[in-house]
Amino acid sequence: MHFRSLLPLIFIVAAAVFCSDLPVSARSESLRSSSFSVALETLQKHLNYDFQHIGLLRRAMTHSSYSEENNKALSVLGESIIEASASLRFMTKDVDISSKDLNNRIAELSKVETSCAVDGMRLGLQNVVRVSSNTNSSTSSVVCGAFRAIFGAIALDTGKSDDAGDVFFVVHGGAGSAFSM
Repeated sequence: MHFRSLLPLIFIVAAAVFCSDLPVSARSESLRSSSFSVALETLQKHLNYDFQHIGLLRRAMTHSSYSEENNKALSVLGESIIEASASLRFMTKDVDISSKDLNNRIAELSKVETSCAVDGMRLGLQNVVRVSSNTNSSTSSVVCGAFRAIFGAIALDTGKSDDAGDVFFVVHGGAGSAFSM
């Protein structure tokens, strides 16, 4: 066996030994200082929500082009939570709202090109979501998918869809134009 073929193995072993000699707090600090981790911490501050299980937020900020472990299912859950929370709020304001008006208001709130992408861009998700090198993280569908996935992740983190809906309304602006009667 040639020495050159052993170099990668030697490097891995040396790195493992070096990291294992670091105190846990130093290893944690090193992991936290990655740009993605810093972005996730900043995002949590903008959401005014701290994840108990940060892996859920990591997944929410991972596009399917980047990894098989991605935000697709969280996005579906998040969209359902947004729609259910909006329906509840609209109907609380006006129990006699027609099904057509209710559907139109929910559709307006969920449009990728408008509300969803605007809210996501305002949070800076285009700068946080992980995508493959040939995927544009600023497209409406990528930003909107990540935005919706946040609320699916919050629901899983707390075990309550109402908590996710409450965070959505704070981020969206609560009584903003989409919710005025």
